[in-house]
Amino acid sequence: MLSDEELLRYSRQIMLPEVDILGQEALAKSRVAIIGLGGLGSPVSMYLAAAGVGELVLVDFDQVDLSNLQRQIVHTSDSIGVDKVLSASKALKQLNPTTHIFTIKSKFTQAQLPDEILQADVIVDATDNFNTRYVLNRFCVRHKKPLVSGAAIGLSGQVTVFDSRQPNSPCYHCLYPEGYEEQPMTCSESGVLASVVGMIGTVQATEVIKLLVGFGTTLVGRLLVLDAKYMDWRSLKLAKNAQCQVCADQKS
Repeated sequence: MLSDEELLRYSRQIMLPEVDILGQEALAKSRVAIIGLGGLGSPVSMYLAAAGVGELVLVDFDQVDLSNLQRQIVHTSDSIGVDKVLSASKALKQLNPTTHIFTIKSKFTQAQLPDEILQADVIVDATDNFNTRYVLNRFCVRHKKPLVSGAAIGLSGQVTVFDSRQPNSPCYHCLYPEGYEEQPMTCSESGVLASVVGMIGTVQATEVIKLLVGFGTTLVGRLLVLDAKYMDWRSLKLAKNAQCQVCADQKS
């Protein structure tokens, strides 16, 4: 049951017929793991905490650097040199003290399967390198966890949802087979507009909320692509690869 304070805090969200009281209660009972607390993970974590997700698991191995502050809005100048998971945890607790925060300072590897992540209802890929995304994708396929994937570079970005609970859902490997990781695609190498990662991150947060509450149509089977220079959004269909080395043999 939601308290009177929670009913007031989330009143504008509860007014939506797609959410209502039951949807808000579902958010309060949910756990989301966010892998990466950078440009994408910052808005994702802030909007999910503000929306009333009950538990957030924050995973990142890095510390806050001055160059991060242009786009990683969950961190502040006072956080320079602080572990990103601790910096983000402090900000999110101030934003919504009812959200429980778990922090894991580590790179996401196949050998590392913490219970905090295994118990998540949805996992958010807010990382910036292909190797981590491949590992995260295999993890989500194996454990049938919905994966909300986002990426942004320069003036462009993309978002999609991979949900191995659905038999026809592609996975990240279907979209980007091994080999793409050789391309330089990080913000430190190519640059990125601050607001672009914010746009992609807020779409990711919206997809997470839809998955948790259970309304609307998610981006499973679609890739939403942004060209911010011309403010052009395109929706591309994604099909499951019958020969995919990761998800082809997975049973529903």
